[in-house]
Amino acid sequence: MKSVLFSRFFILLPWILIVIIMLDVDTRRPALPLTPRLYFSPYAGGRGGARPPLRRGGPGRGSERRNESGPPRAPPLPTIYAITPTYSRPVQKAELTRLANTFRQVAQLHWILVEDAAARSELVSRFVARAGLPCTHLHVPTPRRYKRPGLPRATEQRNAGLAWLRQRHRHQRAQPGVLFFADDDNTYSLELFQEMRTTRKVSVWPVGLVGGRRYERPLVENGKVVGWYTGWRADRPFAIDMAGFAVSLQVILSNPKAVFKRRGSQPGMQESDFLKQITTVEELEPKASNCTKVLVWHTRTEKVNLANEPKYHLDTVKIEV
Repeated sequence: MKSVLFSRFFILLPWILIVIIMLDVDTRRPALPLTPRLYFSPYAGGRGGARPPLRRGGPGRGSERRNESGPPRAPPLPTIYAITPTYSRPVQKAELTRLANTFRQVAQLHWILVEDAAARSELVSRFVARAGLPCTHLHVPTPRRYKRPGLPRATEQRNAGLAWLRQRHRHQRAQPGVLFFADDDNTYSLELFQEMRTTRKVSVWPVGLVGGRRYERPLVENGKVVGWYTGWRADRPFAIDMAGFAVSLQVILSNPKAVFKRRGSQPGMQESDFLKQITTVEELEPKASNCTKVLVWHTRTEKVNLANEPKYHLDTVKIEV
């Protein structure tokens, strides 16, 4: 009987020793930290089941509110409304093509193209349809009595653009916007549109190749316009070119009677006559590094030489130029 018990004891002894050794090793292991597990609900990120981003910090009420509201939305980009008067001439399509190539690279821009004509021309209508730009195509003729040399030009066309803009925002809350008079014979840097987009009331900057000089510009001291560097009539209230300023949309809507005048207006005085109705020199906002950078040029296309254009024996194919 004893021999049987001893035999069974020696059979079980190795297993007992193995169990004792395993228990001893397990007790020497460091305890795992008691941290809560993160649970991601399949509905927390919408129907797609995307996981929400992890945030450091405790699960307090403040962090829950931040997760629900999300990041703050950026303010809407102010729309730039560019009013461009245009008229029929051999270089019209070439001028508009260069201008459209610039505008196409500017975000949130609406082009208001106004023809000096009794009706929309086929050339400009086709051009607008293919321009790939948000564009409003208007037309208004200049009365014949105002087409004499020495009289202001494009008055009716600019006023038609202003009237359309005011009518568009008449019954709706105006979104942030900036108005700019963009003649089709100028060259514009893309940086100029970044500068003007922050206009609060009326902003100004230099213009190159104008007034018989390499450039004209507002003179700035301590962030304020104090005078004008110009080659023609520095005594003007606003001795500035049409391409040298922009106006906030809210200012245009708040001054519904501000237009370009025909009666009493002289060549070169249209800018001053218009700006006097909406602002003062002291309120002007200098742009382009305090008016020390030229970002627009009054280039004008070279006068076309068509001396050899045939009057008879014309080409059998009609080509739009």
